[in-house]
Amino acid sequence: MNFKLSCVLFDLDGTLVDTAPDLLDCLDIALLQHGFAKADPAQVKPFISYGAAAMIDKSLDDEVPEPLRALLLTTMLDCYQRNIAEYSRFFEGIPDLLASLDARGLKWGVVTNKRERFTQPLMAALNLTHRAACIISGDTTANPKPHVEPMLAACQQAQTNPLECVYIGDASHDITAGKAAQMKTLAALYGYLKPTDTPETWGADALIATPKHLANWIDSALCH
Repeated sequence: MNFKLSCVLFDLDGTLVDTAPDLLDCLDIALLQHGFAKADPAQVKPFISYGAAAMIDKSLDDEVPEPLRALLLTTMLDCYQRNIAEYSRFFEGIPDLLASLDARGLKWGVVTNKRERFTQPLMAALNLTHRAACIISGDTTANPKPHVEPMLAACQQAQTNPLECVYIGDASHDITAGKAAQMKTLAALYGYLKPTDTPETWGADALIATPKHLANWIDSALCH
């Protein structure tokens, strides 16, 4: 591992924070309000990284018309915005990891496809806004991940070189975006992976089983 590590960048949902409880709760509220049964969490949770519309699609039969899907989406997102951090929590080990990065003087930030209307309140609720060197949402730049644009925007905001960054995420588009920016990339196996996902084929520099494993990877990078 021959590179200088200056900044650690995280995907948000499924990597830095377990947002599934709030997202699934608001999905169920929307479904019930419009006459549908609650979703199967095991079926829907793996699609959180692909957005609320994907979660709704996995909860409905194909014959449900698009206008009703759009109404469900609006109801779910309005609910979510009002309940952004009721049950969402850091993954075990993440608070210690962030404290360690702060203590070492390493920059860290967030690059997510979550829209700013949700990202900013969630980061504030978790007391992360002023600690993060950058916060890039899905609509901060013209193109979300897997496009390289948000990754480069993160580096500009954090005033760091992409070649000195590592990006960790739980979806293939995270790894694609990080690699396009010439960052080191890590696949978070503890996140919201789909049953058909094959993270070993994504081209990441390492597969990360737990946040503790991530801390060990960072320690190793800093020792070289």
